Amino acid sequence: MEEKIEQQLQVQQAQQPQGEKEIDLRVVYGIIRKNLVLIVIVTVIFGIGAYFYSSFFISKQYSASAMIIVNNKSNDKNVINTTELTAAQDLAEVYSIIIKSDTVLQQVIDNLQLNMSYETLNSRINVSAVNSTQVVRITMTHTNAEFAQKVVAEIVEVAPPIIADKVEAGSVKVISASKISNGGKPVSPNLRRNALIGAAAGLVLVLLLVFLRELTNNTFKTEDDILSTLNVPLIGIIPEVDGKEFNQT
Repeated sequence: MEEKIEQQLQVQQAQQPQGEKEIDLRVVYGIIRKNLVLIVIVTVIFGIGAYFYSSFFISKQYSASAMIIVNNKSNDKNVINTTELTAAQDLAEVYSIIIKSDTVLQQVIDNLQLNMSYETLNSRINVSAVNSTQVVRITMTHTNAEFAQKVVAEIVEVAPPIIADKVEAGSVKVISASKISNGGKPVSPNLRRNALIGAAAGLVLVLLLVFLRELTNNTFKTEDDILSTLNVPLIGIIPEVDGKEFNQT
């Protein structure tokens, strides 16, 4: 009898693709429902863990920024046409490169007597045109908000004459002085986003483990498992007897 059952199991396994096990939505729902408490606990733990890790082990970053406007040489009529505006936008990109060059940043380092290299300062400075206009925003991110504001203020002080000398066209004027961004609050890390990412990672991990455990479990759990796998009639069921009741008999 045992040999016959074993042969039937081998035939059944051979009929199924290797590494696969049929599973329907009811089974999926049953697995999730059975392990719901574990899934919720792991998800919450990962979310809380990511939140506290971001709060205490990731340095808070602050930013300060200033804006300058790029202008071409004005004509006698003091009229700006489309061609001049396009040229000014192109110059904004050129000026961005100049601002991040060692000519400007090294002078900023020397003036403020900063204890950092040009490469380090360059990596913390971001220069970009605002919405493809002739306005350029200069931003610095650092763990010290006041320090970032001080450096940006020095950049907008040093950059204009250097730009005018190198490009020999147009003018650069400050339209927004250096100030700390985001109301003085850190711009990084984003605690809510990191907590959600951590919770999502925990959810995916626990689901993978739960389903892997279920799919690799080849034991029979119900009468339907026996009927569907062995395809033989069920003669009888041996009930589970409590040990205390058995001893009383």
